Amino acid sequence: MANSATRRIESMLRIRRFEEQLVRLSQAGAFPGHYHVYIGQEATAVTVCENLTREDMIFTTWRNHGHLLARGARPDRMLAEILGRAGGYAGGKSGTLHLSVMELGMPATSAMVGGALPLATGAALGLKQQGSSGIVVAFFGDAALDEGAFYEAINLAAVWKVPILYVCENNSIPPEKRKRGQFPSSTLAAAQLVDVPRALQIQSEVVDGADADSLSECFRRLVAEVRATGSPRFVEVRCTRWPGNVLVWPDLPCGESSLDWAFASKPELPELAAWVQTSDPLLLYLRRLVDAGQLSREVAAATDARVREEMAAAVRFAETSPWPDAAEATTDVFAQGSRP
Repeated sequence: MANSATRRIESMLRIRRFEEQLVRLSQAGAFPGHYHVYIGQEATAVTVCENLTREDMIFTTWRNHGHLLARGARPDRMLAEILGRAGGYAGGKSGTLHLSVMELGMPATSAMVGGALPLATGAALGLKQQGSSGIVVAFFGDAALDEGAFYEAINLAAVWKVPILYVCENNSIPPEKRKRGQFPSSTLAAAQLVDVPRALQIQSEVVDGADADSLSECFRRLVAEVRATGSPRFVEVRCTRWPGNVLVWPDLPCGESSLDWAFASKPELPELAAWVQTSDPLLLYLRRLVDAGQLSREVAAATDARVREEMAAAVRFAETSPWPDAAEATTDVFAQGSRP
């Protein structure tokens, strides 16, 4: 258990430290444009991906970095891609909006709300027709339920009985906490999100996104069910949005996360301190493991130091990677690299 716990903590830390470095790079003007971070949802990506095989596929959203890292993508090449450098996975052409790594079974990121769901459902149909043992995991946010593409996709998945796991990461902001200028959350008349897929006879459930153990049990079971039955499943992961990601532009309200916050020390910002105490999947899991004697604080600190160095090296790689040659502008854009 100690080794598996350390691996899971390391995977969650890798996502947390990557995103923190990304915020710092953005604030330093290292890359233009908007981006989303996955801080506060790390346990979901990690516990899903630890149950997948090489034959499985993942389709994701603009909040994609955690999914890619949990699947095994290299943080240095991801950062280079986001910075628009030639050392990135797509030679600097995709940025954060369309990050993909085909060799890891991640063919597409869609920056459109709900945009990946038809692609994911079609890929699941393709796997079924090929007789593959693989399944598809489709990650999306609660706002995707406002889109017609969602309803078409899950209806076809139910009719065709395809091997897909729909993972809705519901991090909506409660109405009483929304302010002018913040992104809105979904607007849905259903009493709860899972009422919708259940109406289409898709087995659905809800799980706490801050509880790594519950997530692990949930996804171990659901991935096995999808693989065995070849039929869709739906899970709503309920997350409480990280205070640094409530604003339109992500911020680090009290700097980078401290592992000490899992214990006696607390961040100065009351809202962040409350979130750490009740909703941070990384620090809650760390506290649980230490209290149970399954992981020492010393090992956790050493793991964090190793991850921090990995991220520092990733930043160096990205910042020193050359800019793409202008002659490459149409490569991989048109068939055979040229216009028809």
